Amino acid sequence: MTSKLNVVPFVSVDHMMKLVLSVGVERFLTELSAYVEEDFRRWESFDKVARVAAHSPDGVIELMPTSDGTAYGFKYVNGHPKNTRDGRQTVTAFGVLADVANGYPMLLTEMTLLTALRTAATSAVAAKHLARGDARTMAIIGNGAQAEFQALAMKALLGIDHLRLYDIDRWASEKCARNLDGFGFDVITCSGTEEAVDGTDVITTVTAAKQRAAILTDNLVGAGVHINAVGGDCPGKTELHADILRRAAIFVEYPPQTRIEGEIQQLAPDHLVTELWRVIAGEAEGRSSRQQITLFDSVGFATEDFSALRYVRDKIAGTPFFDELDLLADPDEPRDLFGMLLRAAA
Repeated sequence: MTSKLNVVPFVSVDHMMKLVLSVGVERFLTELSAYVEEDFRRWESFDKVARVAAHSPDGVIELMPTSDGTAYGFKYVNGHPKNTRDGRQTVTAFGVLADVANGYPMLLTEMTLLTALRTAATSAVAAKHLARGDARTMAIIGNGAQAEFQALAMKALLGIDHLRLYDIDRWASEKCARNLDGFGFDVITCSGTEEAVDGTDVITTVTAAKQRAAILTDNLVGAGVHINAVGGDCPGKTELHADILRRAAIFVEYPPQTRIEGEIQQLAPDHLVTELWRVIAGEAEGRSSRQQITLFDSVGFATEDFSALRYVRDKIAGTPFFDELDLLADPDEPRDLFGMLLRAAA
């Protein structure tokens, strides 16, 4: 990549799509998962803070920063469930990776696609450590923009190859089934949640409604299931009935954030949870038996975006899948910024 001080590599949506397809979606998810897992293993090296959120009746806008002391990364992301009515995405995002030593950005990239990919990769990393080793069937409740990514990540890391889809909008399930045709899945489109979860090993809930909901009720969750709860990600928004939480072993990313935004906002502030990084690092037990119900209360954390930014920066090297963005002022003499401005008129 360029060494010109004024230039920052920029990955557009078009370039991100071409990058993913050139690598292959499942390989991309597998490699990205390795970066996510690596950064969970070195969790203690990161600055950690709950994301900065601006909530409104229509949605939320968030900044998600972190640093490992060498690089600094942040993501701008929104969540506006009503956007689909206007033909807009529910979630959009972009991110920056910078060099801590000099403060200069090293990468600017779209993160709407990348967030979907890293969310799926994180789900699969969690399931790799928490689901039963012989898990092959997954129900996906909520078949919108995230569903296909979740399915492919679980296939790539766990070997999930049977899917049961349900969405209150039948079109969404049919869209998901159509998009996944040719990827090696046995897909059943279901008429309700009960039908979808019957006999499954993994249940992924990934709905968009900004409300307290019980997408999944306690009577539908059998022994040995791993639940991947993705859709709850802000105060007042949940997907699981609280009785499920009381039966399950709960694993989270960053407790101070998850207790505000995740499914566990329904529980007492001191309810026992296990940080996922401890399981990945071998410091805590994950699944303790085949009969145990495990729950990954996923709200998304900045280290996962940091992992995705690191991966993309490494991956675009030597490819045509980025532009050189003239983003930084670079006067001949660093102290003569105004002189650079005047010389531009010459």
